[in-house]
Amino acid sequence: MSVNKEEEMLFLKIMEEEIVPAEGCTEPIAIAYAAALATKYLGEKPQKLVINVSGNILKNAMSVVVPNSEGKVGIKVAAAMGALFGDAEADLMVISNVNADDMEIVTHFLQNNTVEINVAENAMALYINMEVEGNNHNASVEIKHTHTNVTKVIKDGKTLIDQPCNDSDFNSSLTDRSILSVEKIFHYANIIDIEKIAPVFSKVVDYNKRIAEEGLNQKYGVNIGAAIQKNISRGIYGDDQRNRSASFTAAGSDARMGGSAMPVMTTSGSGNQGMTASLPIIRYCLDQGISDEKLYRALFMSHLTTVHVKTNVGRLSAYCGAMTASAAVSGTLVYLEGGNVKDIQNAITNTLGNVSGVICDGAKASCATKIASGIYSAFDGAMLAQMGSVLSCDDGIIGDGVEDTIQNVGTLAQEGMKTTDKTILEIMTK
Repeated sequence: MSVNKEEEMLFLKIMEEEIVPAEGCTEPIAIAYAAALATKYLGEKPQKLVINVSGNILKNAMSVVVPNSEGKVGIKVAAAMGALFGDAEADLMVISNVNADDMEIVTHFLQNNTVEINVAENAMALYINMEVEGNNHNASVEIKHTHTNVTKVIKDGKTLIDQPCNDSDFNSSLTDRSILSVEKIFHYANIIDIEKIAPVFSKVVDYNKRIAEEGLNQKYGVNIGAAIQKNISRGIYGDDQRNRSASFTAAGSDARMGGSAMPVMTTSGSGNQGMTASLPIIRYCLDQGISDEKLYRALFMSHLTTVHVKTNVGRLSAYCGAMTASAAVSGTLVYLEGGNVKDIQNAITNTLGNVSGVICDGAKASCATKIASGIYSAFDGAMLAQMGSVLSCDDGIIGDGVEDTIQNVGTLAQEGMKTTDKTILEIMTK
């Protein structure tokens, strides 16, 4: 296979859409972004906020610490921070400049103004409609399918922006992903001009490595990353690549879920997926003395494979998105070991067959523990593939090859886990 310029352009466009910086968990940050944008159109200080969100947004935003909030949790805090001090031009870095003095005003606002949360009555997994009211005007901003995809803006009853999209297709606002396959991703990882991908992946290394180090050195959440590292030092866990990679990756999630204001480079709309797709590969390459160019090509392999699997799963669902990234890591570990495309496909298959039962019960401290489990599974899946072992189509959801398996995972997440998603939300909101 040679370079197809049109295909290469599509791959780069998908990277541009999917690998972006964000500060904090993307669901509360998307709420803050909607509030900041609605207030910008309102043109005055809001007196009331009405937050209408899908169940999945509610699930992922209700229990996570909002960055720069002085340890506060939840949807109302994120919305008020965005409305009062958010920078609507900064996208998912919308509240990166909020400080302690600002938070005093946010706290006063929440104590003295109406901030209402409603679950939207539609079938979309990712949906936000932010309504703001001032003394003289009212405005609303609607977001669908992706965290910054603004589909409608209304001020004082007049529609200012109306960009309809296919409500039944959660990928309708994105570049067509049908071009993606594990074989093509492997091909372009090997031949793409390194200068075309180095800028974004050098930023991935910089941002995500820093927050992982923060999680190892400071107390956040349950600190599973630091706990693994401590037990390596004590000799209870072995000082091997598998444990070091799990520790490093989980530590990044510890910090992010625990409210660190450090930005991360996301993948498929998720910082946890971005860190899972990158940090074990970064740790592996640093420990093994692998060149920056090979590291960037491996990150291309890992991130684009994550996007490929997640495209079928959907932006938000009851299926833990970090497991899609863990499967991508498994294939990328084989790639770094010089494996062929078949072995890479088999590693991905092995990992998907292992961890596809892990549920998403919202963004919170325990995400880091799930990520550690996913990384351990990724190493197991890679090891089995390198030994010539792969789960067969007689094993549960495994299909006839990796692409069929990826499709089956999508069916499981989108159809089979609908009831699971509702039950999880009911449990969480009791």
